[in-house]
Amino acid sequence: MKLAKSLGIATFAAISVAAIAPKAAQAAIVNYNFTVNATSGDDPGQYFGSFKYDDSFLTGLGSEILGVENGLKVAFNYLGNNYTEADDEAFDFFPIVTFNDGNLQGLSYFVADQFIIGSDVNTPEVGGNIFYTISGSVNTRAVGTVSYAKVPEPFAVGGTAIAATLGLWINRKKKAAVVG
Repeated sequence: MKLAKSLGIATFAAISVAAIAPKAAQAAIVNYNFTVNATSGDDPGQYFGSFKYDDSFLTGLGSEILGVENGLKVAFNYLGNNYTEADDEAFDFFPIVTFNDGNLQGLSYFVADQFIIGSDVNTPEVGGNIFYTISGSVNTRAVGTVSYAKVPEPFAVGGTAIAATLGLWINRKKKAAVVG
């Protein structure tokens, strides 16, 4: 009887998690936070931003680029100023995020007379993790790095919370049965 009850609870937990977790084939808005660690230059420090995109445009094969035409949104606070994708010098074509076999390579984002985020200033079509400052409209200088962190989907966090709660509850019931 106890085994059947435990199996029933475990089945309920598995179904709950499966119902809440998004399907792999479904498109989703993917969110990333990024941190710029400027270690040299005139304004060393940490600066924070984020970007999001619709992953339905990705295949996970080879080199891929997503831009504003695919719904890319960028927010970045640098030196107390807030910048968005519309501040990119070549808005309509940039900023972009690039992927290789489904793995994020990074952001390519250029705000005139302020900064560039990318791999190399001569290859703007490839996103990266180098932070450059710009002075005098033409002088660029690598002053730091950019790190990216994917923001967990709310459904995944909720499913994990439900599974953990049910696991603790089952464990508590087992301990109570042993004591009683």
